[in-house]
Amino acid sequence: MTNSAQTIDPALYAAVTDAVRAEARKVLESGAVAAVVGWQAGRRAGTAMPTIVTDPAKAADLIFSPACVNNLALYLTKAKKEVRGKGKIAIVAKGCDLKALVGLMGENQLKREELHIIGVVCAGVQGAAADRSLPLSEATIAGKCRECTVHTPENTDVTVGTLTELPHFTPTESAELARLEAMTPAERWSFWKEHFSRCIRCYACRQVCPFCYCEQCLCDRNRPQAVETTPRPAGNMAWHIVRAMHLAGRCAGCAECERACPMDIPLNLLNRKMARELKELYGHEAGFKPKEKGPLAEYREDDDQSFIK
Repeated sequence: MTNSAQTIDPALYAAVTDAVRAEARKVLESGAVAAVVGWQAGRRAGTAMPTIVTDPAKAADLIFSPACVNNLALYLTKAKKEVRGKGKIAIVAKGCDLKALVGLMGENQLKREELHIIGVVCAGVQGAAADRSLPLSEATIAGKCRECTVHTPENTDVTVGTLTELPHFTPTESAELARLEAMTPAERWSFWKEHFSRCIRCYACRQVCPFCYCEQCLCDRNRPQAVETTPRPAGNMAWHIVRAMHLAGRCAGCAECERACPMDIPLNLLNRKMARELKELYGHEAGFKPKEKGPLAEYREDDDQSFIK
């Protein structure tokens, strides 16, 4: 059987849906939480969208399917007013979403005791260009899911679902990174310059990122102006480099920035490259345990200083 013919059993997602609904109903009815952040069916067939459930009867609206692509950690940073301050909050989290929650705890944006985390075993979600009428397969699975190592979330309050044997998917992002690393510096610069030239500075990447939680971004300031705000080559390059460095050691790899980009810029490829550098240089991987500071924001007396001349 070829990779393209392999699919993931839809029954896995149906079982997770039933378990998520049962857990949500239980914690809402008991008063253990004030709200549950999860997904519900979208307006179009085969789609899903985030939802906040406060009524136990509405727990039956919750779903988990390959269309549940959104990183719901965003709703604990960007949508604070809707869910924060109302009591303990339950949140449904895939493995990559959980990494974001852990990172936000480490940065004191969230407190573990204020959350009830419903981890879901995830075999993968659909890519941006997926045909939603087809089962999840090599042709439809998101690039980030092809080489995911956190299918089963850990250290949650409850984890639902059972992971069956997964098909072997081609790791496209790693292959593309290898191709880029084989290029000369000038060729790589040309590669990113071409992609960034398409940027229209809509900031969808920033708005969908759980770690871009500042109420005012430095890159929006014009007195003094740190980064040019118009969609011109110099400003675009500066924006994406600044953002990549800002996320280095923090990015959870959810790839929401790339999914939301209307210009199809391979932003997760850049984030993955930064993550690889941080692992090779400092042995650091984001999102596995709360840590107040990442390697680029922390000084240690035993740091390697051989680069200083």
